Amino acid sequence: GMGSSLATTSPAARNALATADAVLGIGLSDLMANGPAETLEDTFNAQPAILAASIAAIGAIEEALGEALKPAMVAGHSLGEFSALVVAGVLSYEDALRLVRERGRIMKAAGETAPGAMAAVLGLDDGVLEAVCREASSEGIVVLANRNCPGQTVISGDVAALERASELAKERGAKR
Repeated sequence: GMGSSLATTSPAARNALATADAVLGIGLSDLMANGPAETLEDTFNAQPAILAASIAAIGAIEEALGEALKPAMVAGHSLGEFSALVVAGVLSYEDALRLVRERGRIMKAAGETAPGAMAAVLGLDDGVLEAVCREASSEGIVVLANRNCPGQTVISGDVAALERASELAKERGAKR
């Protein structure tokens, strides 16, 4: 059902999804609406689907608000940066779809070559978490990947090292 209600109610959203289908040469909107979930959740498909849903949503909002919606600035995190660039007019939606599809392909290939994982660590000082990652690195690569907000930092790396770092983080007071 991803994006389905938007497509039903908004011509701009329908157009955004149809553009994704045409640019990518696949039935992305059908996959978003009907699955199967495991195919949609593959990063190769999920990343362009998330971009398409985001642009469909902004299209529906612009359609409803017209000139009342003129953002002074936009921002995005990770994949969301592409949506922000499209909304800012810096990158065309079509180019963003192609880039995001390729990004998903590369990320999938990297994950198959070197499987890894991520974990959000809650309630642990980043300095302590850095020390935890250093200690767990005897099991493989594990690093601070992203500071989401104070008190929530994402670590990522090799599965064994990540599991060890998670254990150590809990021992040192992480809430999760």
